[in-house]
Amino acid sequence: MNNTIYDVIEKVSSQDGTLIEILQIPELSGSSDVSLSSKLYFASNTGMRLKMVRISLNNSFTRIEPGSLYFMKGNLENKASTGGGIIKGLGRKVLSGESLFVNEIHGTGEIYLEPSFGHFFIHQLRPQDQALIVDKGMFYAGTEGLDVSSILQKSISAGLFGGEGLFQTQIRGDGIVVLYSPVPATEIQKIELKNEKLSVDGNFALLRTEGVNFKAEKSSKTWVGTAVSGEGLLQTFSGTGTVWLAPTQGVYQLLSTPQGLHKLSLPPGSAGIGEDT
Repeated sequence: MNNTIYDVIEKVSSQDGTLIEILQIPELSGSSDVSLSSKLYFASNTGMRLKMVRISLNNSFTRIEPGSLYFMKGNLENKASTGGGIIKGLGRKVLSGESLFVNEIHGTGEIYLEPSFGHFFIHQLRPQDQALIVDKGMFYAGTEGLDVSSILQKSISAGLFGGEGLFQTQIRGDGIVVLYSPVPATEIQKIELKNEKLSVDGNFALLRTEGVNFKAEKSSKTWVGTAVSGEGLLQTFSGTGTVWLAPTQGVYQLLSTPQGLHKLSLPPGSAGIGEDT
């Protein structure tokens, strides 16, 4: 029996010895249900691979989203936590849509999180780094030393028209965070801003550093100009910091619709890739 069924596609270690790895099963060989064969065939030939997150603890702890644990081995203890107090937990739940409780697993051993055909994005934070502001539902797991909370959008336009609501999730501290991504990590584009402005037509900006201001603005100086430009409101990011974009997110969303492939064959600008589909 082969005990090494995974390929490690990414790994990061923290200072306390915690190791986080993104695992991938090269290919699903099938099951006893013949009706699944066509789905497995198309998944395999389109490059879709089943992935898991493995966290190796060394007398440390990790914080994971409730329901994400698959199995674990070692001298480990699972504790429910509000992640910094009941007020912070309630704020995270009510304001940003994250869970009220998070699971903290303490000790030494290996933790495997639930498998998914989705994608994961690892980011390492240092105390001197700017906090990360991420879309709702992206936080998946993190090492000790991280503070996860909710923050109010600085701009009313961002809260009302930015597509993310009035509150988002903020992550700061010293550690490693695992985020769930709508696209493969290789398809995430990292944009560095130096007292500059980035305008995005669509809702595919995944996260940013806290030094970047987020607003929803007209694509033209006047509402008439905005109406005739065909662009409508744009997500704008200004200041100094980093913005992570998922340019292919809208393509996948469009392909999931009945007319998606046809729309993508139309002249550029007529498919509505930047719009919510």
